[in-house]
Amino acid sequence: MTYQHSMICHTEGIQALGPAKWRGLDGSVSVFWDARGEAGAKGYYLSPDPKIMLFFNDVSEQISITNRAVETEGQFRPMTRALYVPAGVPMWSRFTSMHRFSHLDLHLHRDRLVKLLTPSIGRSAALAALQKPVETQETLAVEKLASLLVEEVSAPSRHTAFSESLIAGIVTGLLDLSGAEEKPCGRLTQAQMNKLEVFLASRTDFRASVVEMAAVVGLSESWFASAFKQTTGVTPLRWQLSKRIAMAQRLLLGSGLTVADIALQLGFSDQAHLTKAFRDTVGETPAAWRRLQQRQNL
Repeated sequence: MTYQHSMICHTEGIQALGPAKWRGLDGSVSVFWDARGEAGAKGYYLSPDPKIMLFFNDVSEQISITNRAVETEGQFRPMTRALYVPAGVPMWSRFTSMHRFSHLDLHLHRDRLVKLLTPSIGRSAALAALQKPVETQETLAVEKLASLLVEEVSAPSRHTAFSESLIAGIVTGLLDLSGAEEKPCGRLTQAQMNKLEVFLASRTDFRASVVEMAAVVGLSESWFASAFKQTTGVTPLRWQLSKRIAMAQRLLLGSGLTVADIALQLGFSDQAHLTKAFRDTVGETPAAWRRLQQRQNL
């Protein structure tokens, strides 16, 4: 799908502090800005496509927004850290004081979003979700994915599938999917499993709650847990533990870290906790397994 976004944008008193960094993919355009707005600065934005804005610093005290053309005081509200703006919804912004900010804009093709969401929640629910604006200060679930995407936008180093998976994770983690008619039973798709792999890899300790994992693929916690076990044969947390043990094995062979250091890096409470989990999974303690592998590689 060839996609070029278009947006009407008028600003006063807002200055980019460097060239915008952007990358076009199949059905999306990602743009990263570092900018400054003066007190009294204002902007107007209107896009025919759905749009996500994610700020990497708090702007709620300096920027206010409204979706109505009549600029009365009571119609403005604080700008939040993350927003999903449905297609065709206008937005006016104004600065109450000077502020420097950086944010990621995602311009998204409607058909691509429908295709992404339909396998999980159905087409009608996907279309309904795309009509619901979202404004939230709670960005923990998507900000790390957004940071990884900015790195790829600034200096692409991986296959485009990696960036597309990050965008999918941001979309499903931010959109309001409440009330969606989920399938009563079934399995996760390969695309959903790929999103979970990317999401977990973005965590330095390879840990995430079931709620966070469910949000990545846009499902409720209970349905996700059931579908995940039907797909993989294990619970989400057991699968996650296997990933952490696999990473521990790579660190044992490819680094000089002690077992205690590896336990700390991967979020285990202490060396004993890692040793028990490692023995239960691999059949040997980490130290014994490392010695065995080193002898075999001589």
